[in-house]
Amino acid sequence: MRTSSKNILGGKAKSTIVGLSAILLATTAAPAFAQDEEAASASAFTISGNAAVTSDYRFRGLAQSGGDVAIQGGIDIGHESGLYVGTWGSSINFAGGTEIDIYGGWSGELASGISADVGLLYYFYPDAGGVGGGATDFFEPYASLSATLGPVEATIGAAYSWSGQSALANQDNIYVYTDLSAGIPNTPLTVNGHIGYSDGNSFLSTLQGTDNNYVDWSLGVDYAITENLTLGVAYTDTDDSPAQKDFTDSAFIFTLGVSF
Repeated sequence: MRTSSKNILGGKAKSTIVGLSAILLATTAAPAFAQDEEAASASAFTISGNAAVTSDYRFRGLAQSGGDVAIQGGIDIGHESGLYVGTWGSSINFAGGTEIDIYGGWSGELASGISADVGLLYYFYPDAGGVGGGATDFFEPYASLSATLGPVEATIGAAYSWSGQSALANQDNIYVYTDLSAGIPNTPLTVNGHIGYSDGNSFLSTLQGTDNNYVDWSLGVDYAITENLTLGVAYTDTDDSPAQKDFTDSAFIFTLGVSF
């Protein structure tokens, strides 16, 4: 922010030269002030992006790309207040072949080492073309708490989709989960663990004929090739029985991702 100006007239001098100097400085100060304000406003926002190629897009333990490679990417705009909006997309093997997530919320530190994230996400399938009666899109509020202690970060969270949305077969759905990650000191490796529980209906489980209530879990390692490029491998599974090949069965997932 621009600070207060000093006395540019140099005391009580009233010469023509001083007067002209004052006029010149006054006319140049206004554009400078506007530019400083614009710069300050722009610096309050950050834009980040990501892109990835994964051997199988798994969402809460369920395969969204049918065991095939998926291309993914997204962009986020954040404000220094903690507010953010963003969008993320992936190729899938149902509902026309494309999933787009649109979301907005707030994230920030509540206390030293403890942060929160709350928001609303909209799952959008632009090319659904009547899959599941055309009723595939739905909203889902979410919230999570994260705590960091040294190289270890733990997150607990929940997401809820209310009944009345036709994509959920007029039933509500809640998903609760815990994530753990720990960087191995003096190495580019990070170990990740996840366990989640889904309770309720969705058009995905209806189409595939799977249980509405199930547990999913995964364990993996990320290797930081560079500051922005990461290679990850994870083993994932669910308790769905009998497991369906390329949908709820166990699998090793390989992902190459870049952030910018």
